[in-house]
Amino acid sequence: MKKNLRDDVLNFVKRKYRVSGDCPWAKYPNYVVLRHGDNNKWFGLIADVGYDKLGLQKNGKTDILNVKTDPIVIGGFVKNPGILPAYHMNKSSWATILLDGSIPMSDIEFLLNVSFELTKTQKKNTIKKKD
Repeated sequence: MKKNLRDDVLNFVKRKYRVSGDCPWAKYPNYVVLRHGDNNKWFGLIADVGYDKLGLQKNGKTDILNVKTDPIVIGGFVKNPGILPAYHMNKSSWATILLDGSIPMSDIEFLLNVSFELTKTQKKNTIKKKD
């Protein structure tokens, strides 16, 4: 039996990034946005959506996780079963992970780390000018 990984993802981001996520839409109480505390940028979105909205020939809903990825390598990610072009996000830089157990938690953690790094506040290199 495949496991729903929603709670595992939420526990991981709380432990690693000290992020609890928030539910910004009353209409979608099961949608959880994972965002940076300093810049409010999203690095993940957990949602429950119909398989049909994902282009899959199944009935019912599943939990998913959207993560930002590098546009150069996104094609390689979406070739894996359980990773799809992003649901309701920019498909050139976001991917959707099915949280149904088809992708191991270690791979999900890796992709969350990539997403977190891609969306964090970038430190600017400034060169101080001598007077």
